[in-house]
Amino acid sequence: MDIIKHIIKDTPEFYKWSLTIADKRVQKWPLMDSPLPTLAISSSYLLFLWLGPKYMQGREPFQLRKTLIVYNFSMVVLNFFIFKELFLAARAANYSYICQPVDYSDDPNEVRVAAALWWYFISKGVEYLDTVFFILRKKFSQISFLHVYHHCTMFTLWWIGIKWVAGGQSFFGAHMNAAIHVLMYLYYGLAAFGPKIQKYLWWKKYLTIIQMIQFHVTIGHTALSLYSDCPFPKWMHWCLIGYALTFIILFGNFYYQTYRRQPRRETTAKPGKALHNGAFNGALASSNGNASKTDEKPAGAESGRRKRKGRAKRD
Repeated sequence: MDIIKHIIKDTPEFYKWSLTIADKRVQKWPLMDSPLPTLAISSSYLLFLWLGPKYMQGREPFQLRKTLIVYNFSMVVLNFFIFKELFLAARAANYSYICQPVDYSDDPNEVRVAAALWWYFISKGVEYLDTVFFILRKKFSQISFLHVYHHCTMFTLWWIGIKWVAGGQSFFGAHMNAAIHVLMYLYYGLAAFGPKIQKYLWWKKYLTIIQMIQFHVTIGHTALSLYSDCPFPKWMHWCLIGYALTFIILFGNFYYQTYRRQPRRETTAKPGKALHNGAFNGALASSNGNASKTDEKPAGAESGRRKRKGRAKRD
């Protein structure tokens, strides 16, 4: 109990001290003055996760087809903008891909990097809408632990990143992830057009592979920075390695369950399982809850033919 009391007593003092080493450039930017707005948004997200399905019980699911198309292609544009800004600003500032300390000056290129990282943080808040669409469309099976963990932690933890390290090594993972999200939301947007387009989206599993490669590259890049004694906050390096490991485990499990695991008994209904249980970025296969229903009917029809055939034999 004494330890808990000391932690509770010392936490406010530690936070006040940490503000003295925070990035002064971002202090007055939206959501950055205090962690409370970010925590409030994340808490509201978790509350909606609990109340949303209860509200939708007994109600018809929303279709939201046009909304999904507009939303997903808007996210393509946003993530491309973030990638472009980070890439060009880092190049203009002569950033090193091996070791780049944070420059807290008001140099235009450094401020441009910080601004692009802030937009990256904002994009993670916007991505909460992925879950909202799942719930409104009653695609509850898509809301896996991976989905919720990814969305909730990315937005919350990147507030810390922008508050203290809006530049330097932070640009590497953000611009790589933004590029992957361009492809990911492009997939979502195309899938939202329906079965006529979905049958051409054979490259879904390769996006999952790229995502897992990203986490390995992140760990390798961070380990290299630690090895070279890069003057970037060591606590951030170690936290990033631990965080990336959790995603390797979770995405690796998803990939195995979806693409590698062979069920003992094959049935005609099981090929559609990947469509319903996919979770790239927590929810790849259904493209924001826009899962195709075309695969379900043939399975039912096939099952019906089997039953009729079986009855004929018994008769």
